[in-house]
Amino acid sequence: MINKVVKNADEAVADIPNGSTLMLGGFGLCGIPENSISALLRTGVKDLTCISNNAGVDDFGIGLMLKTRQVKKMISSYVGENQEFERQLLSGELEVELIPQGTLAERIRAGGAGIPAFFTPAGVGTEVAEGKEIREFDGKKYLMESWLRADFSIVKAWKGDSSGNLVFKGTARNFSPMMASAGKITIAEVEELVPLGMLNPNDIHVPGIYVQRVFQGKNYEKRIEQRTVSANQRQENDNSQFYVIGKGLTKFGIAKRISYDLKNNQYINLGIGIPTLVANFIPEGINVVLQSENGLLGIGPFPIEENVDADLINAGKQTITMQAGSSIFSSAESFAMIRGEHVDLTILGAMEVSENGDIANWKIPGKMVKGMGGAMDLVASAKNIIVAMQHVSKDGKSKLLKKCSLPITGLNCVKKIVTELAVLEVLPEGGFKLLEIAPGLSVEDIQMATEGKLIIEGDIAEMKF
Repeated sequence: MINKVVKNADEAVADIPNGSTLMLGGFGLCGIPENSISALLRTGVKDLTCISNNAGVDDFGIGLMLKTRQVKKMISSYVGENQEFERQLLSGELEVELIPQGTLAERIRAGGAGIPAFFTPAGVGTEVAEGKEIREFDGKKYLMESWLRADFSIVKAWKGDSSGNLVFKGTARNFSPMMASAGKITIAEVEELVPLGMLNPNDIHVPGIYVQRVFQGKNYEKRIEQRTVSANQRQENDNSQFYVIGKGLTKFGIAKRISYDLKNNQYINLGIGIPTLVANFIPEGINVVLQSENGLLGIGPFPIEENVDADLINAGKQTITMQAGSSIFSSAESFAMIRGEHVDLTILGAMEVSENGDIANWKIPGKMVKGMGGAMDLVASAKNIIVAMQHVSKDGKSKLLKKCSLPITGLNCVKKIVTELAVLEVLPEGGFKLLEIAPGLSVEDIQMATEGKLIIEGDIAEMKF
């Protein structure tokens, strides 16, 4: 067998020239090739185009290379918690191409599979579609997207052997299997380099044909972006955590109200923020399976005293309960589930929703750009979409509008909205139908807070907890 072992990270990256295109594995801070990035910092190589789901944080991962100005262009899906990435993007110092997360995964997979182009529904009707061919299949519109390939792909695995066969652990797999196949030269750093024959062929996630160099790394930090655990454990019958009379629902109240809409045997995707808290309130007797974009199926339910954080789940770093029958897979497989309409319900946040069910939730031009992440894929293909959001902004302006003013994430997709003030249905013909109001509020309160067309029919129920 071919021996692909190199001494260390410095030897592995030594011949990467200025101006190279690199793919770097990782999702959040999970599965980052830490040793190789440190070696790239030491070489001082510059003018790099980096293809990665995100760029780590300011002082870890690709974020370190952004600080040293070694990166000329980022091709990513999510800015996340990296303030320097966002600053360079907004200032124009860094060239950035933001891509829906599922499209990013599939473009990389296509590059490794020799497929130059494909069609996807993600991004139709948004700025992502500008300049791209659109075709209709079975009455639905799709964008044509092209493959992504790299001069070098750099990934991190749990175990590897001298032939380059790789095994990943948990959600550290994410984008790495696709990236390994899409690089002209693939460098794999592994936590444990085992002798040839020690890996069970049935367990290998990346066959050695895709890997040209492998080395055993060291001193892995395995950091997390953020940990949030509530300080006080509340009693289950303490409704003060759910609403303030006359002022509306808390974020926990919004999450609990949405939990009433969960149906038995559903597969559900929870977005970052308030939607993730829904996992804390899954009703007794309701069995659901949670799906995560980074490649995890079958998580939860969670204890009420723990604040579940989507970034931590996606990074595989928060302590979570795995259901019997859970499975772990790549990000490409995860988005195949989403794009193939196998997910029954998507719950996500929004900055704006229009009376036609359009949603905007990924950037405020000139002020804030977090990237669309998986949102465009989810809203383009989910069977049912519930939005958890604030009804009004901090300065009192309505976020339920006649027409969205911010860049669109998806068109005509939202079915139901739960805010701090009310529960509303988005009607197929347009308009927000008021279903329920928060305790202590009136229909007039909802009317004053809603810019879009509000439809009121009969007596409106007050939310109960």
